[in-house]
Amino acid sequence: MSHPGSPAEQVAEWVASHVVARLTADGQTVATAESLTGGLVCATLVAVPGASAVVRGGLVAYATDVKTGLLRVPAEVVSRHGTVATETAAAMAESVRDVLGAEWGVATTGVAGPDQVEDKAVGTVHVAVAGPSQTRTHDLVLPGEREQVRAAAVGAALRLLREALDG
Repeated sequence: MSHPGSPAEQVAEWVASHVVARLTADGQTVATAESLTGGLVCATLVAVPGASAVVRGGLVAYATDVKTGLLRVPAEVVSRHGTVATETAAAMAESVRDVLGAEWGVATTGVAGPDQVEDKAVGTVHVAVAGPSQTRTHDLVLPGEREQVRAAAVGAALRLLREALDG
């Protein structure tokens, strides 16, 4: 992520602790499907003591064919909306629940830089959380360099999961 102990990292770690405690109390599990964050959401979760009871695993689906193949994101979603889209993030979160057998799926996709992707500006980020009854998404435009965007995306994804669990 960014510098050890950075505010973004500290927030993400705090939220991850809350999420792991809540999932443990509820007897539920989570899986991650990550593109721009490259496994950082899952890594942040598993850094919490006791996470092994609730984290099923994570898939880093950086390449489009991994998203549509291994992760089973419908090809029509990617062809219609692109890989950097709300719909793709939602499909990733929903698919990883099924692929890894978890109650909750968390997904990230976006553009960390240095160049735009699919005509989307650097800092464009889409996060999604799929649960037993609904899928939530959040779209962001994040400032900063590559590592700052990625760190902020991790925090945004974990906050969205916390909100879904709490509400």
